[in-house]
Amino acid sequence: MAEGATLTRWLDACLAVFPRDAWAELAEKLRSLPLTSTQARQFGRFMSSGAVDVELDRQGRLLVPGYLRTYAGLEPGEVIVVGALNRLEIWAPSAWEPYRSRIEDAPEALAEQLQDLGI
Repeated sequence: MAEGATLTRWLDACLAVFPRDAWAELAEKLRSLPLTSTQARQFGRFMSSGAVDVELDRQGRLLVPGYLRTYAGLEPGEVIVVGALNRLEIWAPSAWEPYRSRIEDAPEALAEQLQDLGI
């Protein structure tokens, strides 16, 4: 992310920070979605309308615009940063803790859901 990144709304009411190449890859997938699909258009707008290019400072920090802080329920002070393969996710602690508990307290249920995805 030293070359910059894109910060945007993400699913589950958190924010995502994508390295430039990962954002370009996702943007290309969004562009390839069928324009005739209402859901595809909505998702494309959801992802792109709030996206902003960001630069990390020397300490690895970035500025989160107010509209994204509001979307994710971020308040001054603590946030949770989660590594998620090709992105970082930024969560409000009040949203992350219940989410984390649901997935960590029932790994069997999660495993069963993943079967349908071919994992």
